[in-house]
Amino acid sequence: MPDTPGGCPLRSPNSALIYSNVGELRAHLVPRKASRGEGAGRPLPQPGPDPLPPPLPKKQLQRAESLPEPGPSQRCHDDPEPRAGSILYSIPPPQLQPGEGAPPRDRPSWAPKKPLTKSQSLGEPLARSSPQRAPSASLKELTFGTADGELGQLLESPAGVCEVVLGCQEASLARLSALMQEKLVGPEERQQLLEAELVGKRWAALRVLDPQPCCQSGDAWYFRVGFTFEHSQLQFAAKVPKPCCSSLGVQSSLGVHGSIQRLLGRFTDRLPQELVLPGIPGTQRQGPSREEAACPAPRPVLQVLLCAEVPQQTLADFVKGSHALHRTSPGHYERLGCLLLLQLCMGLEHLRGQNVAQGDLCPENLLLVQCPWPPQSQKEPLGLSLPRLLISSFFKVQEKQRPCSSSQEQDWSQALAASSPPAADELNVGRLIYQILHVDISLENILGFKSKRLPEIPLLSIYSAGLKCLATLLLHRDPHQRVSIEQARGILQVLLWGPRQELFARSRKSLELLRSWLQVKRALLLLRFAEDSAGARVSPGLEEWLCCQYFQGVTEHTLYQVTQVLYAP
Repeated sequence: MPDTPGGCPLRSPNSALIYSNVGELRAHLVPRKASRGEGAGRPLPQPGPDPLPPPLPKKQLQRAESLPEPGPSQRCHDDPEPRAGSILYSIPPPQLQPGEGAPPRDRPSWAPKKPLTKSQSLGEPLARSSPQRAPSASLKELTFGTADGELGQLLESPAGVCEVVLGCQEASLARLSALMQEKLVGPEERQQLLEAELVGKRWAALRVLDPQPCCQSGDAWYFRVGFTFEHSQLQFAAKVPKPCCSSLGVQSSLGVHGSIQRLLGRFTDRLPQELVLPGIPGTQRQGPSREEAACPAPRPVLQVLLCAEVPQQTLADFVKGSHALHRTSPGHYERLGCLLLLQLCMGLEHLRGQNVAQGDLCPENLLLVQCPWPPQSQKEPLGLSLPRLLISSFFKVQEKQRPCSSSQEQDWSQALAASSPPAADELNVGRLIYQILHVDISLENILGFKSKRLPEIPLLSIYSAGLKCLATLLLHRDPHQRVSIEQARGILQVLLWGPRQELFARSRKSLELLRSWLQVKRALLLLRFAEDSAGARVSPGLEEWLCCQYFQGVTEHTLYQVTQVLYAP
Protein backbone atom coordinates (compact mmCIF):
# COMPACT_ATOMS: atom_id res chain seq x y z
CA MET A 1 0.00 0.00 0.00
CA PRO A 2 1.53 3.39 -0.91
CA ASP A 3 2.66 5.71 1.89
CA THR A 4 1.91 9.36 2.46
CA PRO A 5 4.69 11.92 2.12
CA GLY A 6 5.15 11.62 5.88
CA GLY A 7 5.94 7.92 5.57
CA CYS A 8 2.69 6.58 7.06
CA PRO A 9 0.17 4.28 5.30
CA LEU A 10 -3.18 5.75 4.52
CA ARG A 11 -5.98 4.15 6.46
CA SER A 12 -8.79 4.73 3.99
CA PRO A 13 -9.89 1.47 2.35
CA ASN A 14 -10.18 3.19 -1.04
CA SER A 15 -6.66 4.58 -1.01
CA ALA A 16 -5.27 1.76 -3.24
CA LEU A 17 -7.91 2.40 -5.93
CA ILE A 18 -7.20 6.12 -5.83
CA TYR A 19 -3.48 5.77 -6.31
CA SER A 20 -3.67 2.98 -8.89
CA ASN A 21 -6.05 5.16 -10.90
CA VAL A 22 -3.61 8.10 -10.76
CA GLY A 23 -0.77 5.82 -11.90
CA GLU A 24 -2.72 4.55 -14.89
CA LEU A 25 -3.72 8.02 -15.98
CA ARG A 26 -0.11 9.07 -15.85
CA ALA A 27 0.95 6.01 -17.87
CA HIS A 28 -1.47 6.91 -20.67
CA LEU A 29 -0.02 10.42 -20.92
CA VAL A 30 3.64 9.28 -21.22
CA PRO A 31 4.73 7.90 -24.66
CA ARG A 32 5.60 4.22 -24.54
CA LYS A 33 9.22 3.33 -25.35
CA ALA A 34 10.10 0.56 -27.73
CA SER A 35 12.37 -1.17 -25.27
CA ARG A 36 9.41 -1.58 -22.98
CA GLY A 37 6.99 -3.09 -25.48
CA GLU A 38 5.53 -6.51 -25.65
CA GLY A 39 8.99 -7.99 -26.19
CA ALA A 40 9.66 -7.53 -22.57
CA GLY A 41 7.12 -10.20 -21.77
CA ARG A 42 5.01 -7.95 -19.62
CA PRO A 43 1.41 -7.48 -20.78
CA LEU A 44 -0.19 -4.10 -20.36
CA PRO A 45 -2.40 -3.82 -17.34
CA GLN A 46 -5.99 -4.51 -18.17
CA PRO A 47 -8.69 -2.43 -16.63
CA GLY A 48 -11.01 -4.16 -14.25
CA PRO A 49 -14.62 -4.82 -14.92
CA ASP A 50 -15.73 -1.84 -12.80
CA PRO A 51 -15.45 1.68 -14.19
CA LEU A 52 -12.51 3.71 -12.97
CA PRO A 53 -13.24 6.25 -10.24
CA PRO A 54 -12.71 9.92 -11.07
CA PRO A 55 -9.27 11.43 -10.39
CA LEU A 56 -8.46 12.40 -6.83
CA PRO A 57 -9.47 16.02 -6.21
CA LYS A 58 -6.67 18.40 -5.37
CA LYS A 59 -8.21 19.23 -1.99
CA GLN A 60 -8.08 15.58 -0.94
CA LEU A 61 -4.44 15.36 -1.96
CA GLN A 62 -3.67 18.32 0.33
CA ARG A 63 -5.42 16.56 3.15
CA ALA A 64 -3.28 13.52 2.67
CA GLU A 65 -0.09 15.54 2.41
CA SER A 66 -0.86 17.55 5.54
CA LEU A 67 -0.90 14.52 7.83
CA PRO A 68 1.63 14.70 10.68
CA GLU A 69 3.95 11.82 11.22
CA PRO A 70 2.10 9.28 13.34
CA GLY A 71 3.26 6.23 15.13
CA PRO A 72 2.58 5.10 18.67
CA SER A 73 6.28 4.52 19.27
CA GLN A 74 7.33 8.00 18.23
CA ARG A 75 7.62 10.82 20.80
CA CYS A 76 6.46 14.29 20.01
CA HIS A 77 9.26 16.75 20.66
CA ASP A 78 7.10 19.82 20.25
CA ASP A 79 5.10 19.37 23.45
CA PRO A 80 4.23 22.76 24.83
CA GLU A 81 6.16 24.09 27.78
CA PRO A 82 4.22 25.50 30.73
CA ARG A 83 2.94 29.02 30.24
CA ALA A 84 3.76 32.02 32.39
CA GLY A 85 1.81 32.00 35.62
CA SER A 86 1.79 28.23 35.86
CA ILE A 87 3.45 26.46 38.75
CA LEU A 88 5.64 24.75 36.18
CA TYR A 89 6.87 27.92 34.56
CA SER A 90 10.22 27.93 36.35
CA ILE A 91 11.02 24.32 35.44
CA PRO A 92 13.48 24.19 32.51
CA PRO A 93 12.14 22.52 29.34
CA PRO A 94 13.51 19.12 28.33
CA GLN A 95 16.66 19.34 26.24
CA LEU A 96 16.53 18.49 22.55
CA GLN A 97 17.78 15.03 21.70
CA PRO A 98 20.67 14.62 19.23
CA GLY A 99 19.45 15.08 15.69
CA GLU A 100 16.46 17.17 16.67
CA GLY A 101 16.04 20.53 15.08
CA ALA A 102 15.59 23.66 17.14
CA PRO A 103 12.28 25.49 16.85
CA PRO A 104 12.25 28.42 14.45
CA ARG A 105 13.18 31.76 15.95
CA ASP A 106 9.93 33.43 15.04
CA ARG A 107 7.93 30.87 17.04
CA PRO A 108 8.61 29.94 20.69
CA SER A 109 9.28 26.28 21.36
CA TRP A 110 6.09 25.93 23.39
CA ALA A 111 3.83 27.35 20.69
CA PRO A 112 1.69 24.71 18.93
CA LYS A 113 2.06 24.20 15.22
CA LYS A 114 -0.55 25.53 12.86
CA PRO A 115 -3.70 23.44 13.13
CA LEU A 116 -4.03 20.70 10.53
CA THR A 117 -7.46 21.05 9.05
CA LYS A 118 -9.53 17.88 9.07
CA SER A 119 -6.49 15.67 9.61
CA GLN A 120 -8.10 13.94 12.57
CA SER A 121 -11.02 12.88 10.39
CA LEU A 122 -8.68 10.57 8.48
CA GLY A 123 -8.15 8.42 11.54
CA GLU A 124 -4.98 10.00 12.94
CA PRO A 125 -4.59 9.21 16.67
CA LEU A 126 -3.81 12.76 17.83
CA ALA A 127 -4.40 11.88 21.48
CA ARG A 128 -0.97 10.28 21.68
CA SER A 129 1.20 12.93 20.06
CA SER A 130 -0.71 16.18 19.57
CA PRO A 131 1.09 19.15 21.12
CA GLN A 132 -2.26 20.83 21.71
CA ARG A 133 -3.40 18.37 24.36
CA ALA A 134 -2.24 18.75 27.95
CA PRO A 135 -1.14 15.77 30.07
CA SER A 136 -3.94 13.83 31.68
CA ALA A 137 -2.77 14.83 35.15
CA SER A 138 -1.00 18.15 35.79
CA LEU A 139 1.61 18.37 38.51
CA LYS A 140 -0.75 20.57 40.55
CA GLU A 141 -3.20 17.68 40.78
CA LEU A 142 -0.77 14.85 41.56
CA THR A 143 -1.19 13.15 44.92
CA PHE A 144 0.06 9.99 46.54
CA GLY A 145 -3.08 8.27 45.29
CA THR A 146 -2.65 9.24 41.64
CA ALA A 147 -3.04 6.22 39.36
CA ASP A 148 0.19 4.67 38.11
CA GLY A 149 -1.04 4.93 34.54
CA GLU A 150 -1.15 8.71 34.80
CA LEU A 151 2.23 8.80 36.53
CA GLY A 152 3.71 6.68 33.77
CA GLN A 153 2.78 9.28 31.16
CA LEU A 154 4.75 11.89 33.10
CA LEU A 155 7.81 9.67 33.53
CA GLU A 156 8.37 8.62 29.92
CA SER A 157 10.97 11.29 29.11
CA PRO A 158 14.52 10.99 30.52
CA ALA A 159 14.01 14.11 32.63
CA GLY A 160 10.51 13.08 33.68
CA VAL A 161 11.31 12.12 37.27
CA CYS A 162 13.15 15.36 37.96
CA GLU A 163 10.38 17.46 36.43
CA VAL A 164 7.67 15.64 38.39
CA VAL A 165 9.47 15.96 41.71
CA LEU A 166 10.34 19.64 41.29
CA GLY A 167 6.88 20.50 40.02
CA CYS A 168 5.20 18.71 42.91
CA GLN A 169 7.41 20.55 45.39
CA GLU A 170 6.44 23.94 44.02
CA ALA A 171 2.76 22.95 43.90
CA SER A 172 2.89 21.75 47.52
CA LEU A 173 4.54 24.97 48.69
CA ALA A 174 1.82 26.98 46.94
CA ARG A 175 -0.94 24.95 48.61
CA LEU A 176 0.68 25.22 52.04
CA SER A 177 1.17 28.95 51.62
CA ALA A 178 -2.50 29.42 50.69
CA LEU A 179 -3.67 27.38 53.69
CA MET A 180 -1.48 29.31 56.12
CA GLN A 181 -2.57 32.64 54.63
CA GLU A 182 -6.23 31.70 55.10
CA LYS A 183 -5.48 30.85 58.71
CA LEU A 184 -3.70 34.17 59.10
CA VAL A 185 -6.31 36.53 57.62
CA GLY A 186 -9.40 34.30 57.85
CA PRO A 187 -11.54 32.73 55.12
CA GLU A 188 -12.43 35.30 52.49
CA GLU A 189 -16.08 34.26 52.20
CA ARG A 190 -16.64 34.55 55.94
CA GLN A 191 -15.03 38.00 56.00
CA GLN A 192 -17.32 39.18 53.21
CA LEU A 193 -20.38 37.88 55.04
CA LEU A 194 -19.25 39.70 58.18
CA GLU A 195 -18.79 42.93 56.23
CA ALA A 196 -22.33 42.64 54.88
CA GLU A 197 -23.70 41.98 58.38
CA LEU A 198 -21.99 45.09 59.79
CA VAL A 199 -23.51 47.47 57.26
CA GLY A 200 -25.58 50.05 59.13
CA LYS A 201 -24.43 48.85 62.58
CA ARG A 202 -23.35 51.42 65.18
CA TRP A 203 -22.15 51.46 68.77
CA ALA A 204 -25.50 50.09 69.99
CA ALA A 205 -24.91 46.81 68.10
CA LEU A 206 -21.40 46.37 69.54
CA ARG A 207 -20.21 45.39 73.01
CA VAL A 208 -17.38 47.54 74.31
CA LEU A 209 -15.01 45.06 75.99
CA ASP A 210 -12.67 47.67 77.48
CA PRO A 211 -13.32 51.40 77.92
CA GLN A 212 -9.61 52.13 77.68
CA PRO A 213 -7.85 51.99 74.30
CA CYS A 214 -6.04 48.70 73.72
CA CYS A 215 -3.60 50.57 71.49
CA GLN A 216 -2.88 54.17 70.58
CA SER A 217 -1.08 54.82 67.33
CA GLY A 218 0.09 58.11 65.91
CA ASP A 219 -3.17 58.65 64.06
CA ALA A 220 -5.92 56.75 65.93
CA TRP A 221 -7.21 55.09 69.10
CA TYR A 222 -8.24 51.42 69.09
CA PHE A 223 -10.91 49.80 71.31
CA ARG A 224 -11.72 46.11 71.64
CA VAL A 225 -15.35 45.40 70.79
CA GLY A 226 -17.44 42.25 70.53
CA PHE A 227 -20.07 41.22 68.01
CA THR A 228 -22.28 38.16 67.67
CA PHE A 229 -22.07 36.59 64.24
CA GLU A 230 -23.34 33.16 63.18
CA HIS A 231 -23.84 32.05 66.82
CA SER A 232 -20.22 32.91 67.72
CA GLN A 233 -18.67 35.78 69.59
CA LEU A 234 -16.18 37.75 67.51
CA GLN A 235 -13.67 40.35 68.61
CA PHE A 236 -12.35 43.12 66.43
CA ALA A 237 -11.13 46.68 66.82
CA ALA A 238 -13.04 49.96 66.67
CA LYS A 239 -10.63 52.52 65.23
CA VAL A 240 -11.33 56.14 66.14
CA PRO A 241 -9.12 58.35 63.95
CA LYS A 242 -7.52 61.41 65.49
CA PRO A 243 -8.45 64.79 64.07
CA CYS A 244 -7.09 65.42 60.54
CA CYS A 245 -5.72 61.88 60.31
CA SER A 246 -8.51 59.99 58.55
CA SER A 247 -7.68 57.93 55.45
CA LEU A 248 -11.09 56.26 55.13
CA GLY A 249 -11.56 56.88 51.42
CA VAL A 250 -8.24 55.25 50.60
CA GLN A 251 -8.45 52.40 53.09
CA SER A 252 -11.88 51.32 51.87
CA SER A 253 -10.49 50.48 48.42
CA LEU A 254 -7.47 48.39 49.44
CA GLY A 255 -7.31 44.69 48.66
CA VAL A 256 -6.67 41.91 51.16
CA HIS A 257 -3.05 41.49 52.26
CA GLY A 258 -1.41 40.06 55.35
CA SER A 259 0.44 43.33 56.12
CA ILE A 260 -2.45 45.73 55.45
CA GLN A 261 -5.06 46.62 58.04
CA ARG A 262 -8.41 45.21 56.90
CA LEU A 263 -11.52 47.35 57.10
CA LEU A 264 -14.79 45.56 57.93
CA GLY A 265 -17.15 48.51 58.23
CA ARG A 266 -17.53 52.16 59.17
CA PHE A 267 -20.05 54.49 60.72
CA THR A 268 -20.38 57.91 62.29
CA ASP A 269 -21.92 58.06 65.76
CA ARG A 270 -21.76 59.75 69.11
CA LEU A 271 -19.01 58.39 71.32
CA PRO A 272 -20.35 56.16 74.16
CA GLN A 273 -20.11 57.59 77.64
CA GLU A 274 -17.80 54.86 78.93
CA LEU A 275 -15.08 55.28 76.29
CA VAL A 276 -11.98 57.31 77.07
CA LEU A 277 -9.95 59.19 74.46
CA PRO A 278 -6.67 60.27 76.09
CA GLY A 279 -5.87 63.91 75.41
CA ILE A 280 -9.32 64.84 74.08
CA PRO A 281 -11.26 67.25 76.35
CA GLY A 282 -14.64 66.00 77.45
CA THR A 283 -13.78 62.31 77.09
CA GLN A 284 -11.86 61.71 80.33
CA ARG A 285 -13.30 59.37 82.96
CA GLN A 286 -13.53 61.52 86.05
CA GLY A 287 -15.94 61.43 88.89
CA PRO A 288 -18.89 63.49 87.63
CA SER A 289 -20.57 66.01 89.83
CA ARG A 290 -24.23 65.74 90.67
CA GLU A 291 -25.10 68.29 88.02
CA GLU A 292 -23.08 66.42 85.38
CA ALA A 293 -24.59 63.11 86.42
CA ALA A 294 -28.08 64.55 86.13
CA CYS A 295 -27.38 66.23 82.80
CA PRO A 296 -24.27 64.74 81.18
CA ALA A 297 -22.49 66.77 78.52
CA PRO A 298 -23.05 65.52 74.99
CA ARG A 299 -20.29 63.31 73.67
CA PRO A 300 -18.58 64.19 70.38
CA VAL A 301 -19.76 62.65 67.13
CA LEU A 302 -16.82 60.85 65.60
CA GLN A 303 -16.09 58.64 62.64
CA VAL A 304 -15.40 54.99 63.54
CA LEU A 305 -13.74 52.27 61.46
CA LEU A 306 -14.21 48.59 62.30
CA CYS A 307 -11.01 46.61 61.70
CA ALA A 308 -10.57 42.85 61.65
CA GLU A 309 -7.33 42.84 63.67
CA VAL A 310 -6.99 43.95 67.28
CA PRO A 311 -3.58 45.62 67.74
CA GLN A 312 -1.75 45.11 71.00
CA GLN A 313 0.97 47.70 70.58
CA THR A 314 2.82 49.75 68.00
CA LEU A 315 6.29 49.13 66.64
CA ALA A 316 7.47 52.10 68.68
CA ASP A 317 6.23 50.40 71.88
CA PHE A 318 7.94 47.15 70.85
CA VAL A 319 11.29 48.84 70.19
CA LYS A 320 11.12 50.86 73.38
CA GLY A 321 10.47 47.78 75.51
CA SER A 322 13.05 45.49 73.88
CA HIS A 323 16.36 47.03 74.95
CA ALA A 324 17.00 44.22 77.41
CA LEU A 325 16.09 41.54 74.87
CA HIS A 326 18.43 43.06 72.29
CA ARG A 327 21.23 43.09 74.83
CA THR A 328 20.76 39.53 76.13
CA SER A 329 19.61 37.79 72.93
CA PRO A 330 20.87 39.88 70.00
CA GLY A 331 20.49 37.10 67.43
CA HIS A 332 16.87 36.42 68.33
CA TYR A 333 15.93 40.09 68.51
CA GLU A 334 17.59 41.07 65.23
CA ARG A 335 15.96 38.14 63.48
CA LEU A 336 12.60 39.43 64.73
CA GLY A 337 13.61 42.82 63.35
CA CYS A 338 14.32 41.30 59.92
CA LEU A 339 10.94 39.55 59.88
CA LEU A 340 9.11 42.73 60.85
CA LEU A 341 10.92 44.71 58.15
CA LEU A 342 10.12 41.98 55.63
CA GLN A 343 6.39 42.24 56.38
CA LEU A 344 6.62 46.00 55.98
CA CYS A 345 8.32 45.75 52.58
CA MET A 346 5.73 43.23 51.36
CA GLY A 347 2.93 45.56 52.44
CA LEU A 348 4.54 48.54 50.71
CA GLU A 349 4.87 46.51 47.50
CA HIS A 350 1.16 45.73 47.67
CA LEU A 351 0.28 49.40 48.16
CA ARG A 352 2.42 50.50 45.23
CA GLY A 353 0.56 48.11 42.99
CA GLN A 354 -2.63 50.06 43.83
CA ASN A 355 -1.06 53.53 43.54
CA VAL A 356 -1.31 54.02 47.30
CA ALA A 357 1.43 54.96 49.75
CA GLN A 358 1.93 54.70 53.49
CA GLY A 359 0.69 57.92 55.01
CA ASP A 360 3.15 58.38 57.87
CA LEU A 361 5.66 55.55 57.88
CA CYS A 362 6.97 55.79 61.42
CA PRO A 363 7.10 53.28 64.30
CA GLU A 364 4.09 54.93 65.94
CA ASN A 365 1.83 54.10 62.97
CA LEU A 366 2.90 50.48 62.43
CA LEU A 367 0.69 48.12 64.43
CA LEU A 368 1.66 44.76 65.91
CA VAL A 369 -0.96 42.01 66.23
CA GLN A 370 -0.56 38.70 68.01
CA CYS A 371 -1.00 35.85 65.52
CA PRO A 372 -3.79 33.28 66.05
CA TRP A 373 -1.20 30.50 66.31
CA PRO A 374 0.40 28.63 68.04
CA PRO A 375 -2.16 27.22 70.54
CA GLN A 376 -2.66 29.09 73.78
CA SER A 377 -0.56 26.61 75.77
CA GLN A 378 2.41 27.14 73.44
CA LYS A 379 2.31 30.92 73.18
CA GLU A 380 5.42 32.91 74.00
CA PRO A 381 5.50 36.39 75.50
CA LEU A 382 4.92 39.13 72.96
CA GLY A 383 8.55 40.20 73.17
CA LEU A 384 9.77 36.75 72.08
CA SER A 385 7.13 35.65 69.56
CA LEU A 386 6.85 37.09 66.09
CA PRO A 387 3.90 39.50 65.83
CA ARG A 388 2.13 40.40 62.64
CA LEU A 389 2.93 43.90 61.39
CA LEU A 390 0.14 46.01 59.89
CA ILE A 391 0.26 49.24 57.90
CA SER A 392 -2.66 51.40 59.04
CA SER A 393 -2.20 54.84 57.47
CA PHE A 394 -2.61 55.48 53.74
CA PHE A 395 -2.89 58.21 51.13
CA LYS A 396 -3.17 58.39 47.37
CA VAL A 397 0.09 59.00 45.54
CA GLN A 398 -1.49 61.93 43.60
CA GLU A 399 -2.08 63.81 46.86
CA LYS A 400 0.53 66.47 47.41
CA GLN A 401 0.57 66.41 51.21
CA ARG A 402 0.82 63.25 53.25
CA PRO A 403 -0.85 62.95 56.67
CA CYS A 404 1.47 63.64 59.57
CA SER A 405 0.99 62.68 63.20
CA SER A 406 2.15 64.74 66.13
CA SER A 407 5.00 62.30 66.75
CA GLN A 408 6.70 63.01 63.41
CA GLU A 409 9.46 65.61 63.46
CA GLN A 410 8.69 68.75 61.49
CA ASP A 411 12.01 68.83 59.66
CA TRP A 412 11.72 65.20 58.61
CA SER A 413 8.22 65.85 57.28
CA GLN A 414 9.44 68.79 55.23
CA ALA A 415 12.30 66.74 53.81
CA LEU A 416 9.94 63.93 52.80
CA ALA A 417 7.53 66.39 51.23
CA ALA A 418 10.24 67.25 48.73
CA SER A 419 10.67 63.58 47.80
CA SER A 420 8.41 61.41 45.71
CA PRO A 421 6.44 58.78 47.68
CA PRO A 422 8.61 55.85 46.48
CA ALA A 423 11.81 57.66 47.47
CA ALA A 424 10.26 58.56 50.82
CA ASP A 425 9.46 54.88 51.45
CA GLU A 426 13.07 53.86 50.93
CA LEU A 427 14.33 56.61 53.26
CA ASN A 428 11.76 55.71 55.90
CA VAL A 429 12.58 51.99 55.84
CA GLY A 430 16.29 52.78 56.08
CA ARG A 431 15.62 54.97 59.08
CA LEU A 432 13.48 52.24 60.67
CA ILE A 433 16.42 49.82 60.54
CA TYR A 434 18.42 52.14 62.79
CA GLN A 435 15.47 52.66 65.13
CA ILE A 436 14.82 48.91 65.47
CA LEU A 437 18.52 48.34 66.23
CA HIS A 438 18.40 51.06 68.91
CA VAL A 439 20.84 53.33 67.07
CA ASP A 440 20.04 57.04 67.12
CA ILE A 441 19.88 58.66 63.70
CA SER A 442 18.94 62.22 62.82
CA LEU A 443 17.82 63.95 59.68
CA GLU A 444 21.29 65.41 59.21
CA ASN A 445 22.80 61.91 59.24
CA ILE A 446 20.37 60.68 56.60
CA LEU A 447 20.62 63.57 54.18
CA GLY A 448 24.35 64.12 54.75
CA PHE A 449 24.09 67.74 55.88
CA LYS A 450 26.60 67.54 58.73
CA SER A 451 28.23 64.16 58.29
CA LYS A 452 29.27 62.14 55.27
CA ARG A 453 28.95 58.83 57.14
CA LEU A 454 25.97 57.17 58.68
CA PRO A 455 26.11 56.07 62.34
CA GLU A 456 27.83 52.76 62.95
CA ILE A 457 25.70 49.71 63.64
CA PRO A 458 27.33 47.37 66.19
CA LEU A 459 27.88 43.83 64.92
CA LEU A 460 26.05 41.79 67.54
CA SER A 461 24.71 38.87 65.47
CA ILE A 462 24.85 37.23 62.05
CA TYR A 463 22.18 39.69 60.90
CA SER A 464 23.94 42.90 61.91
CA ALA A 465 26.24 43.23 58.90
CA GLY A 466 23.42 42.54 56.45
CA LEU A 467 21.11 45.07 58.11
CA LYS A 468 23.90 47.63 58.07
CA CYS A 469 24.45 47.02 54.35
CA LEU A 470 20.72 47.33 53.63
CA ALA A 471 20.37 50.56 55.63
CA THR A 472 23.33 52.08 53.77
CA LEU A 473 21.82 51.17 50.40
CA LEU A 474 18.39 52.57 51.34
CA LEU A 475 19.82 55.84 52.67
CA HIS A 476 22.32 56.47 49.88
CA ARG A 477 22.57 60.20 49.12
CA ASP A 478 22.34 59.51 45.40
CA PRO A 479 18.74 58.44 44.65
CA HIS A 480 19.94 56.43 41.65
CA GLN A 481 22.18 54.34 43.93
CA ARG A 482 19.45 53.43 46.40
CA VAL A 483 17.89 50.01 46.31
CA SER A 484 14.13 49.77 45.83
CA ILE A 485 11.61 48.34 48.28
CA GLU A 486 11.42 45.19 46.13
CA GLN A 487 15.20 44.77 46.31
CA ALA A 488 15.14 45.42 50.04
CA ARG A 489 12.59 42.62 50.46
CA GLY A 490 14.88 40.23 48.54
CA ILE A 491 17.87 41.17 50.71
CA LEU A 492 15.89 40.54 53.91
CA GLN A 493 14.76 37.13 52.62
CA VAL A 494 18.34 36.11 51.86
CA LEU A 495 19.43 37.31 55.31
CA LEU A 496 16.76 35.16 56.93
CA TRP A 497 16.84 31.95 54.87
CA GLY A 498 19.96 32.06 52.73
CA PRO A 499 21.93 31.37 50.72
CA ARG A 500 24.63 32.51 53.10
CA GLN A 501 28.09 33.52 52.04
CA GLU A 502 29.70 30.22 53.11
CA LEU A 503 27.86 28.49 50.26
CA PHE A 504 30.33 30.13 47.88
CA ALA A 505 33.45 29.33 49.93
CA ARG A 506 34.16 26.07 48.06
CA SER A 507 32.28 26.59 44.81
CA ARG A 508 32.19 29.58 42.53
CA LYS A 509 28.82 31.29 42.52
CA SER A 510 26.82 30.33 39.44
CA LEU A 511 23.23 29.95 38.37
CA GLU A 512 23.60 26.17 38.40
CA LEU A 513 24.80 26.20 42.01
CA LEU A 514 21.96 28.48 43.11
CA ARG A 515 19.41 26.38 41.21
CA SER A 516 20.63 23.22 42.96
CA TRP A 517 20.57 24.99 46.32
CA LEU A 518 16.96 26.05 45.74
CA GLN A 519 15.86 22.55 44.80
CA VAL A 520 17.45 21.00 47.89
CA LYS A 521 16.09 23.67 50.25
CA ARG A 522 12.55 23.25 48.91
CA ALA A 523 12.74 19.52 49.49
CA LEU A 524 14.10 19.98 53.02
CA LEU A 525 11.43 22.55 53.86
CA LEU A 526 8.64 20.17 52.85
CA LEU A 527 10.25 17.36 54.85
CA ARG A 528 10.39 19.62 57.87
CA PHE A 529 6.68 20.43 57.55
CA ALA A 530 5.89 16.71 57.27
CA GLU A 531 7.97 15.82 60.32
CA ASP A 532 6.46 18.63 62.40
CA SER A 533 2.91 17.61 61.50
CA ALA A 534 3.61 13.98 62.44
CA GLY A 535 5.07 14.91 65.81
CA ALA A 536 3.88 17.02 68.71
CA ARG A 537 5.71 20.17 67.62
CA VAL A 538 4.19 23.61 67.05
CA SER A 539 2.07 23.96 63.92
CA PRO A 540 3.32 26.26 61.12
CA GLY A 541 3.07 29.93 62.00
CA LEU A 542 3.75 33.36 60.55
CA GLU A 543 7.47 32.80 59.99
CA GLU A 544 6.79 29.51 58.19
CA TRP A 545 4.28 31.29 55.95
CA LEU A 546 6.83 33.97 55.06
CA CYS A 547 9.42 31.26 54.38
CA CYS A 548 6.97 29.39 52.14
CA GLN A 549 6.32 32.51 50.12
CA TYR A 550 10.04 33.03 49.65
CA PHE A 551 10.87 29.56 48.35
CA GLN A 552 7.68 29.40 46.32
CA GLY A 553 8.51 32.43 44.17
CA VAL A 554 12.28 33.00 44.21
CA THR A 555 14.47 32.03 41.25
CA GLU A 556 18.19 31.46 40.86
CA HIS A 557 18.45 34.66 38.83
CA THR A 558 17.01 36.73 41.68
CA LEU A 559 19.34 35.05 44.16
CA TYR A 560 22.32 35.81 41.96
CA GLN A 561 21.48 39.51 41.82
CA VAL A 562 20.72 39.82 45.55
CA THR A 563 23.87 38.00 46.66
CA GLN A 564 25.93 40.17 44.32
CA VAL A 565 24.72 43.23 46.23
CA LEU A 566 24.67 41.75 49.73
CA TYR A 567 28.00 39.93 49.63
CA ALA A 568 29.92 42.48 47.58
CA PRO A 569 33.56 42.72 48.72
